[in-house]
Amino acid sequence: MRSNDPSHLHIHITDIEAAINHWRQRAPVDAGAALVDELVALAEVYARMVYQRCDEIAEDDMPPEAMFAWLAWYDTTMDTPCIAICSTSQGDATCKGCGRTFAEVQTWLELGPVHKRSVWRRISMEGTALRFTRYKERAGG
Repeated sequence: MRSNDPSHLHIHITDIEAAINHWRQRAPVDAGAALVDELVALAEVYARMVYQRCDEIAEDDMPPEAMFAWLAWYDTTMDTPCIAICSTSQGDATCKGCGRTFAEVQTWLELGPVHKRSVWRRISMEGTALRFTRYKERAGG
């Protein structure tokens, strides 16, 4: 069972896939050439997850090389889901603009990358915030 405790955060397999694709584009392989270390580290984690039929890996279980490669990918992603239509400032518990909770909006700058990606995944899966509906084009995603 997953915990909402930030010390027990998980990285979803789709983020591992995205990081692998980032490294594949960044360091394409010619025939017979070796894969870059970052790609190998992420691929090993991905393979283990697939073999174990897991769709998440605990942040603490990520090998350091894989975490380094994942964080390098993370640095290329959009940080905040904010689209400057914040209804939490009007008293809503969940922002109608981005889908984050009041606490997530208030503490966003303090959250770590794994926690932020977990929030991004949740609000993307819900898809109910204006970011994912009427204002999708404006929000850039």
